[in-house]
Amino acid sequence: MPDIRCVDCGSLYPSQGVPFRCQKCGGIFDYDAPFQFSLDKLEPALPGYWQYRHAFALPAGAPVVTLGEGNTPLLWEDVAGEKLGLKFESLNPTGSYKDRGSAVLASQLLARGVKQAVEDSSGNAGASFAAYAAQARLPGRVYVPESASGPKRQQIEAYGAELVRIPGPRSEAARAVLSQVEQGVPYASHAYLPFGLAGIATIAYEIWQQMGRTVPAALIAPVGHGGLLLGIVRGFQSLVHAGLSSAEPYYVGVQAAACDPVVRAFEHGLAAMQSAPELPTLAEGVRVRTPVRARALIEHITPGKGTFISIGEAEIQSAYRQLAQRGYYVEPTSALVWAAYGELHRNLPQPAVAVLSGNGLKYIPAS
Repeated sequence: MPDIRCVDCGSLYPSQGVPFRCQKCGGIFDYDAPFQFSLDKLEPALPGYWQYRHAFALPAGAPVVTLGEGNTPLLWEDVAGEKLGLKFESLNPTGSYKDRGSAVLASQLLARGVKQAVEDSSGNAGASFAAYAAQARLPGRVYVPESASGPKRQQIEAYGAELVRIPGPRSEAARAVLSQVEQGVPYASHAYLPFGLAGIATIAYEIWQQMGRTVPAALIAPVGHGGLLLGIVRGFQSLVHAGLSSAEPYYVGVQAAACDPVVRAFEHGLAAMQSAPELPTLAEGVRVRTPVRARALIEHITPGKGTFISIGEAEIQSAYRQLAQRGYYVEPTSALVWAAYGELHRNLPQPAVAVLSGNGLKYIPAS
């Protein structure tokens, strides 16, 4: 089973509590080896994606916290003469892929004796955290930017979590939550805590199984903090490590041009992230100016292994409408991948799979 260590000093993650940064050097934590995926250890009697529990790197005796996440459809569409696979993460219990990370996170919180927690989010992660905290009977508080869409805010409150709206961009909500963390409240961060990556990796396992135990030639996903794409990368790495695939897909990470730090880091180096704007965008789920997992993504997805692309607001709006006209109602953040495929498909290895990360019911179009 892989260990969790600080990526800077190598310190081992403690067995109790949930520190979000290394207490020695302030670095972030990550797994130090691929997840141990094995077909022989699947548990099909467990609900949802918990059949992969052996690959979650959970403490012994950790409880199963589930709302039935996972096992989402993979549907194929004809696009410009090619077949594009659409992985419908928008059909998870709270309407986004975040549930895959939240279920494992909630299990870890209970196993580590956490009694309450706070989170910050542009909306989807907050709603998912609130739902799984409710299932785990953990009191929670969620900090969101004031611009977070109404349906997401209502969803968070419906689950019983306390909602705190913070003026300004997404980064201000992240700063506000730290005042609570400094007072000793556990920070159930979907971005900083690595636990959820093991749950998100199941997207790769499912795609592999749904494609007849093969991997797609290309994989396209939105990138905010980077946890979605990194979790998928870790899943495909695990399949290669287990000898179940000879190669990983070519990865495409997609951001809004209004906030594209990872694109800039890929093209010009990590220091270039500081020049990225944090402007309003329809794709609010990727409006993250300082992404936690940028370094891990840039170190793994080098030129030749993948690319990162930014999409303008008009193209996001057009892609959102095109998907709806095919019967797929997703939020604009999900539409990023459709727009990216439209721009890149002639130069992408085929077949490609794009991840539709969030449900359209969470978004209210401007009238």
